[in-house]
Amino acid sequence: MTLPFRRGSDRQMLNLIKLIAQGPFRALCVFLALACVSTAQAQQLGVPQANVLTLSSDRLFSESQFGRRVMREIESEGALLADENERIVAELSREEKDLTEKRAELPTEEFRPLAEAFDNKVQTHRESQRAKLDALARRSEEARQTFLVLVQPILIELLRESGASVVIERSNVFLSSDRTDVTNTAIARINKQIGDGSQLDDESKE
Repeated sequence: MTLPFRRGSDRQMLNLIKLIAQGPFRALCVFLALACVSTAQAQQLGVPQANVLTLSSDRLFSESQFGRRVMREIESEGALLADENERIVAELSREEKDLTEKRAELPTEEFRPLAEAFDNKVQTHRESQRAKLDALARRSEEARQTFLVLVQPILIELLRESGASVVIERSNVFLSSDRTDVTNTAIARINKQIGDGSQLDDESKE
């Protein structure tokens, strides 16, 4: 993603802010060299003046329109996967019951291949469902990483306006004033600028 840099320091700033994409909402700690705006201008923009800002990265995602859309989609697909699993388990249970009844009727040499085939079918089902669950988890993680990349310019602008040099993950702070928390402001700007992100998916498919 290309950002409109105006100074060489901004390139360093972007490299540092990419630290937030290194893990699924781990400590968000970004050290930046920024040009400060005036206090009056920042107050008009509703941004606190402070050297250190705090932000809840979990809330940033989960309470944004983008994050809520992703979570709805993941939950919906997870429910479908659970229904599919229940249908397969019911089918396998019926087959197991039939196989148990045949065990008393068939010679060992005829029953053994049937039992082995059933065991293989059960194992295949387990591996298939696990792969689908893993794919769903990867999709969720990829959506979070995409979100963090998309909101970088918004967080950078908040830092410029506040004159701060660092943003710290709020959950890692022992004690701080609510005045330094820019989570709500960031969420409002993210919702305004990227919405739920569905239009970005449409554009990528074109």
